[in-house]
Amino acid sequence: MKKITIISSFLLSSILWGQNINEYQFTPIVNNDHTSVLNQGQTGTCWSYATISFLESEVKRITGKSIDLSEMYIVKNTYPDKAYNYVYRQGKAQFSEGGLAHDVMNAVRKGGVVPHAEYLGLSPDAEKHDHSIMVAKLTAYVENLVNHQKAFLHENWQKEFDAILDEYLGKEPTSFQFEGKTYTPHQFAEFLKINPDDYVSFSSFTHVPYYKPFVLSIPDNFSNGSFYNLPLDEYMQLMNDALNKGFTLSFSSDVSEPTFSAKQGLAILPLEGKKEDYFKVLLPEKWATAEERQKNFENFTTVDDHLMHITGILKDQLGNQYYDVKNSWGSDLANGGDVYMSAAFMRMKSIAFMVHKDALSKDLKKKLGIQ
Repeated sequence: MKKITIISSFLLSSILWGQNINEYQFTPIVNNDHTSVLNQGQTGTCWSYATISFLESEVKRITGKSIDLSEMYIVKNTYPDKAYNYVYRQGKAQFSEGGLAHDVMNAVRKGGVVPHAEYLGLSPDAEKHDHSIMVAKLTAYVENLVNHQKAFLHENWQKEFDAILDEYLGKEPTSFQFEGKTYTPHQFAEFLKINPDDYVSFSSFTHVPYYKPFVLSIPDNFSNGSFYNLPLDEYMQLMNDALNKGFTLSFSSDVSEPTFSAKQGLAILPLEGKKEDYFKVLLPEKWATAEERQKNFENFTTVDDHLMHITGILKDQLGNQYYDVKNSWGSDLANGGDVYMSAAFMRMKSIAFMVHKDALSKDLKKKLGIQ
């Protein structure tokens, strides 16, 4: 009887993992409101694209309004803070194109938001975003200040830095018309009911206490943003609960793995299998422990290199869960530019996420001290 059971299990496994029936077939389970996929172009501004997309979904959820907000307005208003941080830490800080979701909230708090139509963030002769020359000039400018402080660090350096931004991104509006009314960027954020203080960031690591805020030690956290640390299972459960309640999430992740493919529209974490089969045939996946997740983070197998927007949940034909992740690399890819990310990949490779505090249960709010 035992031998028959073993043989039957082997045959079942062969059927499940080796036949054409296991080519990926997805069924949407949760599909929350979101705007269309955009292309960030030759820029490192995924953090703004992901979180502005997230805020557009928030506006729809809270007010019912469909809105297209400017990503580059946020980028423009964040660069001066990066420069100040870099210069007055005498170059011992990150100055790059990267950022995190809370940097968008900081920019909204400081400068509000504007419709995309009011600020394209393009130089007069440009049709697509390409920040390569601008970033080189900005970097050279702040490095020169740091390396030759006595000669070049003067009271007008920030205005000179802003002038470089104006040259490539354009001057941002101080007021504009929307639906027949005049708004400042701050007034427009209030009109859309975007309150930066309503958003909370979460991560899951073992080197810091659970249920406490901590500063996540990754290069793009130049602004020293705080994240609440949750046990891994609770981190994943909060993500699921939020999506099922109609919330979406802005999140950061490692996308450098060979099993992440925007072209194929899939991100998976298979236990085994030939590389060429990763995106063709369903394979058993690795379900990481908290300790394995921590080890991957500390040996740089998992790194923070991209932000995206989680909008929904799907399942494959075997009932495995995936997240519908809106990317910012254009719509001419699989799934119209979305990536279907397995729960196993998310569990191991996601770094952190941001969500509205109303997505949290009363018990979790109480445990974290969130009002």
